[in-house]
Amino acid sequence: MESGSHTNPVGTPLLWRGRGRLGIFGGSFNPIHVGHVAIAQAALAQCALDEVWLMVSPQNPLKQETDLLEDTLRFQMAEKALEGVEGVKACDYEFHLPKPSYTWNTLQHLSEDYPDYTFLLLIGGDNWAHFERWRHWKDILRHYDVVVYPRDEYPGTIDVPLLPVSSTDIRERIRKGESIKGMVPAKIEPLVRKYYEVRTEK
Repeated sequence: MESGSHTNPVGTPLLWRGRGRLGIFGGSFNPIHVGHVAIAQAALAQCALDEVWLMVSPQNPLKQETDLLEDTLRFQMAEKALEGVEGVKACDYEFHLPKPSYTWNTLQHLSEDYPDYTFLLLIGGDNWAHFERWRHWKDILRHYDVVVYPRDEYPGTIDVPLLPVSSTDIRERIRKGESIKGMVPAKIEPLVRKYYEVRTEK
C-alpha cells in the first residue's frame, strides 16, 4: 500500500491539521465493553494524549478466534459505544491494510499516512509479558512509546481500575441467556444481544 492511498478511511478521526499525540488501542473488541472505555479514558488523561483511537482489528495474529463477529458489526458497536466519549474514537484503519494486521505494519502505515502525528501504543500487561513474540517488537520499542495497562495479574504502567468484565464472559453470558447489564455501554446492549444471540442460534 502506498502512503496516502486511504488518507482518511471511515472511522478514522482526524481533528486538527497540526501535530498531535495519539494513542493506538488495538483489539478485536468482540464486543467492546466498559473496561475498554475505561482503559482508553485513563490513557487519554494520564499520557498527555490528544486522542485515543480504538483500532478494531480484523484479525489478531496471536489468536485463533472461532466466534469472532464480522468486522463491520464490531466496528459499528465500537463507534456507537464511543459516541459522546470525548477524545476516544473507533477506527477501522486496519480493515484497509493487508492481513494479518501485525502491529508493526499498522504503526508504519499510520506514520506514513499521518506524518504530523506521534503515535503511542497501548497494550495490556498480559501482552507485554510476551511482547518478544510480536513481530518487529524491537523496532516498535525503538520508534514508538508503549504504555501498558494492568490486566488480571499482570501490572501496568498506568493506573486503571480492574473491572470484572471481559468480551469472552459477555459472549458466554449471552449464550446462557444471562444479563450483561453494566458490562457494555447501555446504548449498545441491544445490538450486542442481537448480534451474538444470532451467532448462538446458528
